Amino acid sequence: MKKWQQQIRSILIHSFALPSDVILELPRITVIGQIHAYIENYDGLTAFSDTELILKMKKGSVKITGESFVLKMMLPEEILLEGTITDVKFIPG
Repeated sequence: MKKWQQQIRSILIHSFALPSDVILELPRITVIGQIHAYIENYDGLTAFSDTELILKMKKGSVKITGESFVLKMMLPEEILLEGTITDVKFIPG
């Protein structure tokens, strides 16, 4: 069943020119230099401090580390993080 769903998603992506991150429920992370990270398609906030942000995703989580972190915007599916970003890591789950 799972393989069949993946084939359908692949057909939709190619046939309708839909963004793969939307169909596959993947996070979209846009990093601007070392000062901003804009994250879309997350499922929840797991941890936040001035040096670490961990977000739950459909398949695992994303850990962003650095210093002087401030959440400039937090919406149900979007976050804007500001600070000095040193690492972005995907953690399978």
